[in-house]
Formats: sequence, C-alpha cells, structure tokens
Amino acid sequence: MAILGDSAATAAIDAFGTVGTAMVTPFNDDGTIDWAGVEKVADHLVNLGNDMLVVSGTTGESPTTTDEEKIELLRVVRSAVGTRAKLIAGTGNNVTAHTVDLSERSAAAGADGLLVVTPYYSKPTQAAIAAHMRAAADSTDLPVMLYDIPGRSGVPIETDTLIGLADHPNILAVKDAKGDLFASQTVMAQSSLAYYSGEDALNLPLLAIGALGVVSVAGHVCSDRFARMVTAVYENDLNTARRLSYETAGVVDALMNHMPGVISAKAALEAQGILTNRGTRMPLLPADEEQYAFITAQLTRSGYPT
Repeated sequence: MAILGDSAATAAIDAFGTVGTAMVTPFNDDGTIDWAGVEKVADHLVNLGNDMLVVSGTTGESPTTTDEEKIELLRVVRSAVGTRAKLIAGTGNNVTAHTVDLSERSAAAGADGLLVVTPYYSKPTQAAIAAHMRAAADSTDLPVMLYDIPGRSGVPIETDTLIGLADHPNILAVKDAKGDLFASQTVMAQSSLAYYSGEDALNLPLLAIGALGVVSVAGHVCSDRFARMVTAVYENDLNTARRLSYETAGVVDALMNHMPGVISAKAALEAQGILTNRGTRMPLLPADEEQYAFITAQLTRSGYPT
C-alpha cells in the first residue's frame, strides 16, 4: 500500500507531485487556442501552489482538440513553467490504438507522466479495461495514473481490476472520481497504487483515508488552500485540514455543482483577470452572464479576488 513515507508513495510523489489541477484550454473568439492564455493559466497555477498540471484532461476539453493541438499544448505549457511542475498528459480515449499513439507522442514531446481514463461509451468488460490500460502503460516508460470516473466513462474500474493493474511497473497511481470511499480504501490497503482525489467534494475524505494528493478543477482558484490541506493531513493536523475544507466548500460547490467544471473554471479565471475570454468549443457553451455573475459572487463571498 502507498503510505506516506514508503517507497510506493515516494515514487508516486516523485512522478506526479501532490497538488495538481486539470487545466483549462483557453480559446479565442474564433475557436482557435489562445496560446498566450495557455501560458498565463499555466504560470498562474504553478504560482498558486500546483506542482502538477494535467494537460488535455476533461477540463482541457480534450475531446474537442486535435492530437497536434494536444502536443503543442504540452510544449507551450512546458515553456511557460519549465521544471516547476510535473506535466501529465491526458492521453486516454476510447480507442486503444489512438491512446497508445498519443501516449508515445506525448512522451516524445516531454510529458512527465500519463493520465489514462477508462475507455468511454463502449462499456468494455473489466478484462478489456485492464488490457487497454496495460497497452497504454506498455507504450512508454512514463509513469501512468489511471483515471476512474464511471460517471463519464459509463463503467468503473472495479476493485479487483485496479489491484491487478498494480503489478505493472509503470502504473503507479489512480485519479479517483468514483465516489466510493470504501472501494478506494480497499485498493489502497491491498495494493501499491497511490491515490489522488479526482473529485473536489471528496478531497478531504480521500486524503484522510490515505490519498497522497489531489487532481482538481477548483484548483484553478484555490490550489493554495488545497496545498495547505494536503500538508495538514500529512502532519496529522485534522483541525486545520477541516478548516481549509470548510473554507473552500463554497467555491467547490460553485464550480462543480451548477455547470460543467470547465465552464465554471473559465468563468472564474476571467473574473480574476487571468483569462480575457471564457470561450469553449462546442458542444460546450461558455458561461452566460447569469452564470458568470453567480461564479463571481461566490468567489467574492469566499474571499477570493475578482
């Protein structure tokens, strides 16, 4: 099991860090990528306390960006942040050959690790999920974080499947957005897999049962407090961790429970002056004025500058 201080936990922290944000991909009015905006968001996130950036994850609108754009995003983010943060490339999709190819290209472009989501829409069996994950992990020497999010993929990575995948030398961690704390605890107890909270509402509960860190959406705004929460849990200071969880609850609710996270995160970044355009690519639409006002008001109530 990956417990703070043991070799598995050390390997995961060395590979991925502890506080990550699945960063948005800024767009111009014409739908092209706003490369200056990409640099600004990446720099903002590192300055806010992130030591891991996930590029081309769900919040990066990866279903709507081309492979060429994904590779260029890695290069631009690397140029912006240097070695101040680990860059984890979201390479998983619902075609195994495509996942393998994108993983290989991302490694060549300088990614530090891979985030591989459960193949979506097809609802593969557990044996097929395991084979897909092993193919992705075999494709490069990079460390792999599995992304378990059945609400989007349609199927969970079941406990026995996760425990079995832990024997692959490149598969080190799980981004957990399953919402089943007991299942997560079981995998942590019976395998070397390190866990990262992939659901902001459960950041503290997952840390409390053994997760090493977070991969967040609300981290676009409050990674500084999440970083302090992670440290507090490491130091067994539950009172401080609980206080920080309470302090961030309003922002987590605003960003995660009222509209898709990418829409709310871009609205928050515009409200804070990080982005000049909250545009998205269809099928998503950007926050309308009512949604933008809601996000801005919640940031103000929670003590964040707008």
